[in-house]
Amino acid sequence: MNESLRVAVVDDHPLMREGLSRTLTEYGFRVVAEGDTRDDAILIARREKPDIMLLDISLPGNGLEAISPIIEHNPDQKIVMLTVSERGEDIRRAMSLGAWGYVPKGVGASALADALRIVSNGSRYVAPDVSAKLNTVQPSLSGVWKTARLSPREVEVLDLISSGMTNKAIAKWLGLQEKTVKNHVTAILHKVGATNRTQAAIDWLELRRRSAPAMPTQTT
Repeated sequence: MNESLRVAVVDDHPLMREGLSRTLTEYGFRVVAEGDTRDDAILIARREKPDIMLLDISLPGNGLEAISPIIEHNPDQKIVMLTVSERGEDIRRAMSLGAWGYVPKGVGASALADALRIVSNGSRYVAPDVSAKLNTVQPSLSGVWKTARLSPREVEVLDLISSGMTNKAIAKWLGLQEKTVKNHVTAILHKVGATNRTQAAIDWLELRRRSAPAMPTQTT
């Protein structure tokens, strides 16, 4: 049952807010507040302390910029991004800053309700349609990187390091133990001959910039 689950909706489109609030109410959630700016999100989080905050990225002040102040004030606050943006960098940044979920606005009402239930139960959630955006493509390597023989998981970890994630955030994102992530980082540094994760990330980003691999196209 969702009767005790308190939700806040922050979106700068009045019709979207109204529709979301009505839908969530129909599914048994309790909408305790609405807002339409970054500052609204921060104020609502502090004043209402909702169980979950639905937060759009494209707000006046930028929804992503609301995450850190909210989490700093209340580390237990659960935030689910509900947005049209499906860019990998937005997904990574949102989750690394502390968001618990990432859902596209085109999702159905039932799927959104399921996502909120998953998050309320303490698990992070990224909609399948957008999680595919995080698939990493290994760039053309040069120098010592050619012989590094990075595993697919190591490529994934290195990509997340390069996006600014900490080991703890990567562990939560991938569903791994933090110690496992540390082991992957140690292996990566050894394979590529880097002295620290920052050097490895800088080199990796430069390789990506140089190669800029095209994503494979799907034929019909």
